[in-house]
Amino acid sequence: MLSSLLDLQHEAVSKLRGVGPALQQRLLQLSILTTADLVMHLPRDYQDRSVITRIADARPGMMVQLQARVTEVRQDQGRRRSLAVTVNDGSGFIILRFYHLTSRQLGLSPGPLLRIFYGEVRSGAGGFEIYHPEISDSSAQLPASYLPIYPITEGLNQLRLRSLIHQALKRMRADHPMESILHQLHTPSMALDLQQLRNFRHPLQQELIIEELAAHQISLLKLRMQTQQRKSLCLTSDPTTQQRMIEALGFTLTRAQTKVIGEILADLQTGHPMLRLIQGDVGSGKTAVAALVIAQALHAGWQVALMAPTDLLAEQHYQRLQPWLSPLGYATHFLSGRSRPRERLLLQDHLNQAAPCLVVGTHALFQDDVAYTRLGLVIIDEQHRFGVHQRLALRDKAMPGHEAHLLVMTATPIPRTLAMSAYGDLDTSIIDELPPGRRPITTVVLSQERRHDVIQRMEHHCLQGHQVYWVCTLIEESETLSAQAADVSVQELRDSLPTLRFGLIHGRMPSAEKQATMRAFALHELDVLVATTVIEVGVDVPNASLMVIENPERLGLAQLHQLRGRVGRGSIDSYCVLLYGTPLGTLARQRLSILRDSQDGFIIAEKDLELRGPGEVLGTRQAGLSRLHIADMERDGYLLPQAQQRAYQWLQQPEDEQQALLQLWLRESHHYARA
Repeated sequence: MLSSLLDLQHEAVSKLRGVGPALQQRLLQLSILTTADLVMHLPRDYQDRSVITRIADARPGMMVQLQARVTEVRQDQGRRRSLAVTVNDGSGFIILRFYHLTSRQLGLSPGPLLRIFYGEVRSGAGGFEIYHPEISDSSAQLPASYLPIYPITEGLNQLRLRSLIHQALKRMRADHPMESILHQLHTPSMALDLQQLRNFRHPLQQELIIEELAAHQISLLKLRMQTQQRKSLCLTSDPTTQQRMIEALGFTLTRAQTKVIGEILADLQTGHPMLRLIQGDVGSGKTAVAALVIAQALHAGWQVALMAPTDLLAEQHYQRLQPWLSPLGYATHFLSGRSRPRERLLLQDHLNQAAPCLVVGTHALFQDDVAYTRLGLVIIDEQHRFGVHQRLALRDKAMPGHEAHLLVMTATPIPRTLAMSAYGDLDTSIIDELPPGRRPITTVVLSQERRHDVIQRMEHHCLQGHQVYWVCTLIEESETLSAQAADVSVQELRDSLPTLRFGLIHGRMPSAEKQATMRAFALHELDVLVATTVIEVGVDVPNASLMVIENPERLGLAQLHQLRGRVGRGSIDSYCVLLYGTPLGTLARQRLSILRDSQDGFIIAEKDLELRGPGEVLGTRQAGLSRLHIADMERDGYLLPQAQQRAYQWLQQPEDEQQALLQLWLRESHHYARA
């Protein structure tokens, strides 16, 4: 019976012929649970198999289809046993090489029977070769449409998956435009532009991508409207608390900070849950803004949870916020996966008393054995590093009948188009002003061949009384990566500069050891801190004015910008040296040049978006966007404005049509976008 695509969403893939438990598990690896999922599992590439190539015309790197006779079959031992099958089409010969042998390959033998082979030509010791080509009988007709190539998984080959998708298509009507498009994309006519199809730039593909992105936009907009109807604790700000907190900070707020604080406090007075994103460049003072808001929440009698992605960042927040809040009489607690049972029990006892307090920690904040009696405000720092379930679990710990206010902070600038798509249900505040006294950082790009010069410069810098960060991208030596590991670098630097005091910090160290090392560096008991990217955020040592980053080409621009922001925090001139490995590719050179020429995080993010796409800016686990069927944020970001326009058009349609669109594209994923 022919069904619509929506009907097929309720039909388990096991209903198809030949799908047993084992195949069902393999399909699950591709997130295929229903017949509709099969239909929406689009090809990643297409091949033109309507052309036979002469062996004489084959060149390395070409994907070719040959029609030839088997002239010789032999087994080569070498490092790995392989089957070498020589074929000839009259214009020349080529070797088909097989390592994982099947009965069909072992059954190949010399003879007049013509066969068709398809694969990539490579240069081998005995001439051109094709590894593991596909084989079919010469009697098979050449196809009348492009051959789809699908994403597959172990134990599931292209032929089997094509057969299943063909079954699924036969069960679907093609009377809706989208269903017709899906039919065309699975069996594309050769009249379609092959290059457009391969690059996902064909209008048929673009139409589906726009529809899917629009569905996510509608989901976010609906969530925003739903949120505005829920209840939350209402806060009336207290001017005395505000003033006392500003005095505790010990510095004057910028106009941008004051403006953002006003926006947040206005949200907290509405009686509806706040959902607000604070974007601020490195060093713009997001933590100070959070501190003033926390003080107001504590004054109102609320409990506040601040979650950070790493122990080090959470500890840094705790160390900074505790001295600010303590003079006001408020308790600040720390909780991580490494907290002792006694510490956890004492914290839970405090929370049970409904006393206002701030709890700073990592994912431990939302574990089952942590219960809040009056959780009113949740603050999440660098939230794109968290999984969706983690963020939801923390917000769901609010008081019954009241949803917690949510404040999200990020120092990763997000271009406006992406912010509208990824955070469409959040209000956005931008701290677009740095505190007075922050000096610009001079950034230089050097090759590893200048390493000795950089080490000498570092020694001179330390002898003048300043401190240095030396950042490595690995903890240990790796056979597969050329980046020098942190443990090797610190030993080499100690040998080169025995008069300097070195410390080492990385993510695998015990928390107490990390804290002790950071404290020693902050007190200038160390001259050089050799570290991995664990120091990317939350580390503030004003006397550190030189940063050396090894192999910066391995990191994203946003991460490099964050790392660079660890210097330039005092009144002295600061420098960042990007010590790259050679040879350096064209794209990597462009990216490092962007960082050298700009210190504006938003400009850097826009440039990175142009070069690399939005995945790096947002993080791959961002709610909603990581669950896309067809669209790819790395590839299709340019279609976001059209998707947003389509979303507003869809919102004018009847509610049942809107729900059908959401059901088709999102299924349960719209639930996660709440975070």
